[in-house]
Amino acid sequence: MPVVVVANPKGGVGKSTLSTNVAGYLASRGHAVMLGDVDRQQSSALWLKLRPEAARPINTWDISADQIAKPPSGTTHMVLDTPAGLHGKRLKEVLKIAHKILVPLQPSIFDIYATRAFLDDLAASRHSNNVEIGLIGMRVDSRTIAADKLHEFVEGLDLPVVGYVRDTQNYIHLAARGLTVFDVAPSRVEKDLQQWQPICDWLDC
Repeated sequence: MPVVVVANPKGGVGKSTLSTNVAGYLASRGHAVMLGDVDRQQSSALWLKLRPEAARPINTWDISADQIAKPPSGTTHMVLDTPAGLHGKRLKEVLKIAHKILVPLQPSIFDIYATRAFLDDLAASRHSNNVEIGLIGMRVDSRTIAADKLHEFVEGLDLPVVGYVRDTQNYIHLAARGLTVFDVAPSRVEKDLQQWQPICDWLDC
């Protein structure tokens, strides 16, 4: 069963936005998706409660404070939204079950360097754990100096940049209704779907 993990030890970088939209994409492909939330803020779990019954189903499972629970039978794809500060034993547990790890990065010098050691650890362990790692630039405005700094940073890493997600109110408005860019008319989120195309290509599993 494919397991996609969204991880970054820094808080507030868009992990839940990324996790919910990844789950929404997989559900739009007809998969039986489970979205697990081990973040203390429980943003993804709250989002699931807001999701309308008419939307494509995305389920979750109970996770204890110490263990990552197994999904019930019938699940074909898992998406895991992880907490800030993920490291050590918990990171090793995640690496054991993950097939793909997405790391959201914001174009902030503080976020960039706060994530460096984590990315180095992932890069060092990816072959032994047979896991694919991809970087996502979150809330990126290509016209800013911060975006240029993010490009410079990722170019120095031995990890692929899967795509970029722009800074738009679309994600905020859709999240408030338990929806993703894959749940509404394409004409409403055309630019966002264009940005998601390479991410979806990388995710297809």
